[in-house]
Parts: sequence; C-alpha cells; structure tokens
Amino acid sequence: MEPLKITIFQAYLFWENVDKNLQNLSLRLSALREKTDLIILPEMFNTGFTTNVEKCAETMSGKTMHWLYETSKKFDCVIAGTLIIEEEGKYFNRFIWMSPDGSYVHYDKRHLFSLANEDKVFTAGESRVILPLKGWKICPMICYDLRFPIWSRNQNAAYDLLVYTASWPDKRSQHWRALIPARAIENQAFVIGVNRVGHDGNEVYYSGGSMCINPNGDVVYYKPEDEDLYTFTIYPKDLEENRDRFPFLDDQDQFKIL
Repeated sequence: MEPLKITIFQAYLFWENVDKNLQNLSLRLSALREKTDLIILPEMFNTGFTTNVEKCAETMSGKTMHWLYETSKKFDCVIAGTLIIEEEGKYFNRFIWMSPDGSYVHYDKRHLFSLANEDKVFTAGESRVILPLKGWKICPMICYDLRFPIWSRNQNAAYDLLVYTASWPDKRSQHWRALIPARAIENQAFVIGVNRVGHDGNEVYYSGGSMCINPNGDVVYYKPEDEDLYTFTIYPKDLEENRDRFPFLDDQDQFKIL
C-alpha cells in the first residue's frame, strides 16, 4: 500500500440541471494544482437528489459518463460519484468509479430512501464491490446505506477505506456526524463521507459536513457549510498500526447476507 491522495468536492448542486452542474464542477476542479489519486463527488452530483427519473436519467453511454471519462483523463486520476442510470427499463442510483483509461466499475445503491419514495422509483443493488487503488481496498456506499451497519461490516478485513457519497440533509446532520466515526471505529478502516451543500428544488437544505475519519475515530478532514474543494493524504501506517495494536476484526461474528 502507498499513501493515497484524495480530493473531496463538497459541491453546491443546481436542481435537475445537468449542464450547469457539469460546468460548475469543471470550473471548480480546474483549481486543482496538485496531483491527486482520487476525486470524490456527492450523490447525484449532476442533478441533485431527485426521483424525477424521466427528466434526469441517463444511459451508461450518456453525457455524464463522457464527462467523467474526460475529467478522469484530464487529471490522470480516478473520479467517483453517483448519477441516475436507466438500464433495461429500470432506474438505478449508481456509483461510478471511472479510471483515466475509460474503464469503470459501478455499485448500485442497496438501501433506497423510502421517506423520499426512492424505493418506488429505483431498483436496489444486490451486491457490494471492492475497488483496488495503489494497494488500498476501497468499498463504495451511497448515503442511506450509512444507517445499515451490517451491509458495511468489514468481514475478514475486506476493505481499508469505506466511502459514502451522499445528499444528507441538515436536519439529520447529527446522525451523519455520529455514524461516520462509528463506521470507522467498528470496521477499523478509514471512512470518507462526501456531502453536498445548499438548497434543492424541494427546499431541503444540505449543510455539508464532508469528512474523513481514521480507524481510531480521529478527524483527518471535516468541513461544515459552504462549497469546498480539498485534497488530503491518508497513510497505510495509520491503518496498520491500529489493526496490529487492536486486532478486533479477528473476533467479529461471521455471517452471510442472503
């Protein structure tokens, strides 16, 4: 494993406006002046969180996928975030992990937010994915997945970094601030949560709070309110020292999700 340099963009998103969001993202990312390994964007970074799939869904060969490829190639790094994808008549809240060579891996959101009728419109994912980068094993999750610790349980040290890309409203920000450190401590992994800021078209307010927590529960990065483009580095020694000193993962229950 090598040190991993990560850039978080806690973005203001324009409601259901793909062109304006992609333009804003490109403009803000142009401020990057140092090499990074991974750029992480919020949930539904091209539209804001919406269930208006007829208007906002794209295909896997659509405009936003092309933008992800061009941006990944430009910065010579992986770029990741979620968008609404239509596939064979079904809609998915899909996390895309795009590499500079145009190859990609995806994860479909497992837990759909019933309070906003996400479950009425989208199809839930059925499996986790683990993504390799510079020797790190990275597990992507999406927003509401944060509330379900069994789905993210780090059995047999399957991952080193857990990533949540989110549209998490301010009125439940206390839960966000509590659950992300809990996931880091219980899974002995780095955890990153990337949220958005501003109001959406339903007048829901998002206050950011994007963060990175190390396996000991310490804050590496935290940003409430306001747009923020920030790059930081996580180090293998912090992970290895924690797991060597406290081998809690060896004592965990073994189970299988059916």
